[in-house]
Amino acid sequence: MTTTAPARLATGRPPLPPRHWLRTGWVMTASGWSANQFSALLGAYHSGPGLTAATTSALFGVYVLGLIPGLLLGGPLADRRGRRPVVFSALAISALATALLMAGATATGLLWPGRFLTGIGAGALLSAGSAWIKELSSPPYDTVSAAGAAARRSGLFLSAGFATGGLAAALTAQWAPAPLITAYLPHLALSAAAALLAARTPETATPGGQLTAATTAAPVPAPVPAPDTAPAFRRLVAPVAPWVFVAPSIALATLPGLVDAGLTGWQTVYAGIVTAVTPGTGLLVAPLARRLAARHRIATAVAGLAAVILGLLLAALAVACVRPDAALLAAAVLGAGYGLCVAYGLTEVAALAPPDRLARLTARFWALCYLGFCTPYAITLLTGWFTPATVLLAAVVPAAATLALITHRGTRCGTRRPV
Repeated sequence: MTTTAPARLATGRPPLPPRHWLRTGWVMTASGWSANQFSALLGAYHSGPGLTAATTSALFGVYVLGLIPGLLLGGPLADRRGRRPVVFSALAISALATALLMAGATATGLLWPGRFLTGIGAGALLSAGSAWIKELSSPPYDTVSAAGAAARRSGLFLSAGFATGGLAAALTAQWAPAPLITAYLPHLALSAAAALLAARTPETATPGGQLTAATTAAPVPAPVPAPDTAPAFRRLVAPVAPWVFVAPSIALATLPGLVDAGLTGWQTVYAGIVTAVTPGTGLLVAPLARRLAARHRIATAVAGLAAVILGLLLAALAVACVRPDAALLAAAVLGAGYGLCVAYGLTEVAALAPPDRLARLTARFWALCYLGFCTPYAITLLTGWFTPATVLLAAVVPAAATLALITHRGTRCGTRRPV
């Protein structure tokens, strides 16, 4: 009995490091939650305040107008000022945005600044939070994780927020009183919990863009970027990035309203299920993304774009036949495409970025990704001239062109990443 502790020490194994990245991961979950809680309520805004389809699609897209400056400013600020100040400021902005959305139940004009501020907060959380998790998943904070784990962790926590945020909002709106107010309360609770957890997490970057002494003292040297980092990003990452959110935005904001005519009284629940299934499938394909990345540098991107193409074809069929079950299958396939594409992009960014520019390159990636959130509004405009099924079929063409381009460029670049 008394020899147990010494025996454990005699193994020579160092104690496992504290999982700081796990506490910070909830920040990413809060970001995904804030983005998707509104998506599940689009039908409720139709039937409640009586907003038109064009208005709700525009509100869905105005999020991007805030998100892109949030990303592009939050990333450099996190590199210069540190991760913690940006993350906590962004959490506060996100909570304020949710409060405005709650007030929008009676004053719909407040929905516009609410969605805009949601984008700013989510953008800053994505850029600073992704960089923070990456550094906390590396020595000296984490000495046991496999290469590439950091990029996958960011995507997984974000997808968890996407999946649970929409479903929780939909279920709350279906059965709780004052649905367009109470549906947002869980996000406020999650934001408070995320802030408390992140408060115990060490800073990994000091003001001025330098890594902390603990990080620089790590025995494993930081990766040295190849001189062609920028061209590699433009050639292999940028073309794939918009498809990261083209796929789920179609599943979340476009499909439910086109196939739920026979679901009277249950449209909000159906939309919530779609918002859970889409990113939930993205979570489930994470092991596949890891195996594909081990085979070839672009294998994950190729599989992701192929899934997006298949999902668009299924979505067009579901809309043409007005089949909610087929639309749910299409949402799952589109979610798989999202999960594979985001895993590919984050892995490439983590491999390409030097340590003092990680947050800003991550921000650029997310900014390109979120351009895809404008897709539902574009589809709404185009349906004035074409049927929705035709528009969805037409979207296959640029997706297939991107797949061909990435396959060609990736084959020429070979399997090796710059490290």
